[in-house]
Amino acid sequence: MGKLTDSVDDVLNTAVTDGVVPGAVAVITGSEGLRCESVAGRVRIDKDAPVRADTIFRTASMTKALTSVGALQLIERGRLSLTDEVASIVPGYGELAVLEGYDGDRPRLRPAARQATILDLLRHTSGHGYWFSNVDLLRYLEMTGTPDPFTGRRGMFSAPLVADPGTRWEYGISTDWLGQVIEAITDQPLDSYLAEHVFGPLGMTDTTFFPNTDQRSRLMPIHDRTAAGGLSVSEIDLPVEPEFAAGGHGAYSTARDYARFMTALLRDGELDGERLLRAETVELAFTDHLDGMALPDKTSTAVPALTNDMGILPFRQGFGLAFQVVHEDIPGMRQAGTGFWAGLFNSYYWIDRRAGIAGALFTQVLPFFDAAVQRVLAEVELAAYAEDAPGRA
Repeated sequence: MGKLTDSVDDVLNTAVTDGVVPGAVAVITGSEGLRCESVAGRVRIDKDAPVRADTIFRTASMTKALTSVGALQLIERGRLSLTDEVASIVPGYGELAVLEGYDGDRPRLRPAARQATILDLLRHTSGHGYWFSNVDLLRYLEMTGTPDPFTGRRGMFSAPLVADPGTRWEYGISTDWLGQVIEAITDQPLDSYLAEHVFGPLGMTDTTFFPNTDQRSRLMPIHDRTAAGGLSVSEIDLPVEPEFAAGGHGAYSTARDYARFMTALLRDGELDGERLLRAETVELAFTDHLDGMALPDKTSTAVPALTNDMGILPFRQGFGLAFQVVHEDIPGMRQAGTGFWAGLFNSYYWIDRRAGIAGALFTQVLPFFDAAVQRVLAEVELAAYAEDAPGRA
């Protein structure tokens, strides 16, 4: 791993020294396997225990790729289709209304103009939103007592749509619903299905929706960015005993485990003799499916404790079946066709199949889209594509 690891070590150690993160793990992998595993800092800002390679992280929305691959497997096997309506698979889904706004203090609801499909769930055009980025939906949850996704309660599925399916890209609980689709088709809990068909075959032994005692002992706490720019241990956390495995945000993993998942996708769906997906399905997943719909240039926060305002890189982009996709090369960094996403606790990944490079940065800091962590991510990525790094195109 050599020089690349030394470069990434320097980046992470500086981030820890400067108080950007309490600790972090970065991994860079290629089609031949792990190229860099860098570990720095402490698990808690107020204690001395170091971050290790086997530290467990809440992957948050990095879970979405895992669940989406599970659904793509079912499509390959003919048990599911992109054109299937969700309501034809999950009882009650067709009763969800669209929240248009409010008449005074009364929510204004109406039937959806059409039903969402599996494609809509995968590309986030189903009309579902998130309470932390949609003020109307946040108000609805507060007024009605509907639980938000982080409560781990099934009642979250009663939240209304915020747009008609197929009309715009809106980030929300689509992949949680996709998990419910997988459960309905396979008659298995989502965690069991993914353990059997994704985590197990790839040797992801520390990836789970329900951490055991040992895994919880290795879990990094969530930290908050203070007003002064420092860090403190957060009171925010995911529930210890959720009512279901949340396909959109509920998985826990190590950086090393997630690197194996990324490596399999770099290798067109195969790793160590285990085939996760066919090559043509992987290609489909990294293909833009927005059909002319635009990604928002900026998303404003509705819950500042959870996320900052979010923007996108000034490059042409789209969205595939699980991943945001960049359509042009970024100098010294990811190339056209790269799929990428992130988790709310400021963890990030990219998968560049053209260059044969994938990478991820794991930490546990709120609010999301932290500018300082973003700079660390950029430095890690630049190191991965440096001239002396393997795989440079």
